[in-house]
Amino acid sequence: MTMDSKYEDLLKAKMSPEDYQKLMALNNERLFEFIRDSVELCDPDEVLVFDDSEEGVEITRRRAVEAGEEAELAIQGHTVHFDGFYDQGRDREVTKYLVPKDDSLSEALNQIEREEGLQEVRGLLKGSMKGKPMLVRFLTLGPRNSVFSIPCVELTDSWYVSHSLNLLYRLGYEEFKRRGNFSDFFATLHSAGKLTERMVSAEHDKKRIYIDYTRDMVYSVNTQYAGNTVGLKKLALRLTIRKADREGWLAEHMFIMGVKGPGGRKTYFGGAFPSACGKTSTAMLLGEQIMGDDIAYFRAINGECRAVNAEAGIFGIIKDVNPDDDPLIWEVLTSPGEVIFSNVLVKDGKPYWLGMGQELPKEGINFSGEWYEGKKDPEGNPIPPAHKNARYTVTLKALANCDPELENPEGVVLGGIMYGGRDAKGYVPVQQGYDWDHGIIAYGASLETETTFAIIGKEGVQEINIMSIQDFVSIPLGKYIQNNLDFGKKLSRQPLVFGVNYFLRDEDGNFLNAIQDKHVWVKWMELRVHGEVGAIKAPTGMIPKYQDLKPLFKEVLGKDYSHDDYVKQFTTRVPENLAKIERAVDFHKKNTENAPDVLFEVLEKQRERLIQAQKEFGDYISPEKFPSI
Repeated sequence: MTMDSKYEDLLKAKMSPEDYQKLMALNNERLFEFIRDSVELCDPDEVLVFDDSEEGVEITRRRAVEAGEEAELAIQGHTVHFDGFYDQGRDREVTKYLVPKDDSLSEALNQIEREEGLQEVRGLLKGSMKGKPMLVRFLTLGPRNSVFSIPCVELTDSWYVSHSLNLLYRLGYEEFKRRGNFSDFFATLHSAGKLTERMVSAEHDKKRIYIDYTRDMVYSVNTQYAGNTVGLKKLALRLTIRKADREGWLAEHMFIMGVKGPGGRKTYFGGAFPSACGKTSTAMLLGEQIMGDDIAYFRAINGECRAVNAEAGIFGIIKDVNPDDDPLIWEVLTSPGEVIFSNVLVKDGKPYWLGMGQELPKEGINFSGEWYEGKKDPEGNPIPPAHKNARYTVTLKALANCDPELENPEGVVLGGIMYGGRDAKGYVPVQQGYDWDHGIIAYGASLETETTFAIIGKEGVQEINIMSIQDFVSIPLGKYIQNNLDFGKKLSRQPLVFGVNYFLRDEDGNFLNAIQDKHVWVKWMELRVHGEVGAIKAPTGMIPKYQDLKPLFKEVLGKDYSHDDYVKQFTTRVPENLAKIERAVDFHKKNTENAPDVLFEVLEKQRERLIQAQKEFGDYISPEKFPSI
């Protein structure tokens, strides 16, 4: 393949002969045009092309420290990175879809007319890499050489972003080489923009993260926070949802875990939980195996639901990670090995974070610079020692319980899916959908999380977060729900669908579950997948029998489980559940374009079952009033 001599000269002037040859070996027309255009636009001092070699991985790791974007910590392999004071999380306000004039997206999605948005973001990117290198990174979402693989290229001027890519994804140069002249890949162009003396983005007011779904491209400028700059994370999830919609599979905001069962078997579960609903603590249960903690792809293959982790690492919230609740993560964060900490407090080479279970220093270095207790931000608010969204970045293989099937190109067979919400008053701790449609609609499309208001007498309100993916759904919500329902029809053996709720409280506001109890609910789900325990048919789903939970509590937790606790936890709270249905119906009527008729039918049938039970037994019904199956 030949290239215009003008642009060939441009690239040769910016690259070493070795890097130029590495690029040319890929023989990819769309790739060449993307890189040529980006080099001309951003004007880097040099262009460095990385293949899959360990040498390239080591260069990125070393240069991140040499450039001052990371600093070494006391434990070998650990580094710390700081984002700018106003760059501490995913920035929803400036993250927009580029929408052509002849197209339309849901009004709920943040968007800008495509040509206007391109002019703006490209104007900000123009000359943004002067004095800096452009790093050309090739990666894949999903295992390499697989039907699940999505090749990706990211151009960045940040060594920290490049280092993060090493830990979070599979290297993909050879995948590009294997595929040759193809155009179906995701492309990200990122520049941190002008930098301060602390090597953080200086112009946060000019931060933009724009998604061009017509070209499967992401533009990111004047930001370093990984959620805004690592294009393969939630930015690519938006593109992947559209790709999955076109091709008939599912891209989900879910963990994947392997749960051990009797006789040494292992059953795989996916799980979608909104923030602060128990997602990480479930995926990381001691004794089980983690395959992914954030993004999963599902395909129907030979009638089975097969799943892979889109990623190969964890960009995790570090707040509240402590040795008692998170022993596996704690071990990684306190032992030699490759870990990037971000936006924590550092004192004498040691990282500190909120909720780590020990007293924090009164001074040190954090995201605000030199920090001391009592320091205030420009608005006069106290600056905490570490940011509440401080993070750690590690490869999954660093975890002792990493599932050995992580890189299996065929994925794993999913036995169950769980949707977890935060509900103080309504749903029981664990229940199983009557069938695929019921589970997807009652537990997934109606998933709620509680937000608490600081007002006397207000215990909080429930907000719908469909499948815990609502923020990222780049197709109409009704279409997304319908895709999930249709996917089940492609399977000869559908995963069982469960709803979990670890936050049920009594009338005095006390939690009815201990933190560790979730392990028992997970083990019960594993047995249900294999038909080895029965259930009780309650109005909102199938719930456990006491005689099955009692031995599980003893076996899993070494704990006596009382009949009184069981009845309190699994009582059907009719008024609260009727209110849940009303909220879900109201939400979907207002927000879900072209909502499937079956969505309202399933919810109406659940309402009718609750009303019938209420007539027969009253508002609060013991689980043992319902029939066993």
